[in-house]
Amino acid sequence: VCYICGKEFGSQSISIHEPQCLEKWRIENDQLPRHLRRPEPRRPEALTGGSCVLTADNEAAYQSAQAQLLPCGNCGRTFLPDRLIVHQRSCK
Repeated sequence: VCYICGKEFGSQSISIHEPQCLEKWRIENDQLPRHLRRPEPRRPEALTGGSCVLTADNEAAYQSAQAQLLPCGNCGRTFLPDRLIVHQRSCK
């Protein structure tokens, strides 16, 4: 699971995806209004040993991606910042 966007990738393609995803995240974050900008996501600490390491790493990455979402002030649903602006136009 990508710690930035929350999408699933194979073990070989995740290493290709993450740098590209982080660059895309930076570009999109810089285009947002100042009050909606977020701190850059950090890769969760990798766990070592045990049989559930991959599952735990994926869960940590998923939680990191979910932390990037912002709640709507009206309804409480969470969105990426660029989508929140669109949602708020129609949320009453």
